[in-house]
Amino acid sequence: MHIRPDIDNYFDKIRSAVSERATCSRGRAAAVIVKNNHVISTGYVGAATGLPSCDDVGHLLKQELLADGSVAEHCVRSVHAEVNAILTAARYGIAIEGSTMYCTMTPCMNCAMCIINSGIIEVIISKHYKYREQEDDSLTALKRCGVKYKFLSRETQKYESK
Repeated sequence: MHIRPDIDNYFDKIRSAVSERATCSRGRAAAVIVKNNHVISTGYVGAATGLPSCDDVGHLLKQELLADGSVAEHCVRSVHAEVNAILTAARYGIAIEGSTMYCTMTPCMNCAMCIINSGIIEVIISKHYKYREQEDDSLTALKRCGVKYKFLSRETQKYESK
């Protein structure tokens, strides 16, 4: 018997398919922007057009000291999926104000600020981000600015090692 997925799981499956195009193996993240229950833009983590990708030349890792004294490691070679979805919409003149974004993991603070300023009103998140302190900062910013969010899973996004 066929079980029809609810709307959030439907768009999350599309997001998962988009993630297969990602060119940074650490997260293979993707984002899908939806308005009126229709996909209007997608993006995946990858290098800027014309620049080499992680899959081709390796990761460009930078370390960040967190408030608790631990060290977070981030790949800075790629543009995040959330930003790429917003930029794709902008490039093709697609209005995203009032839309919903489906994303692989909790957006980082920079992505959260882009989401806020672009007029997206809801974020549906597949998995938690591995650095909970940074996740809390992003979620606080979204909530403070009236952007709703919810998680589809309690899982934390796993990363491939260097």
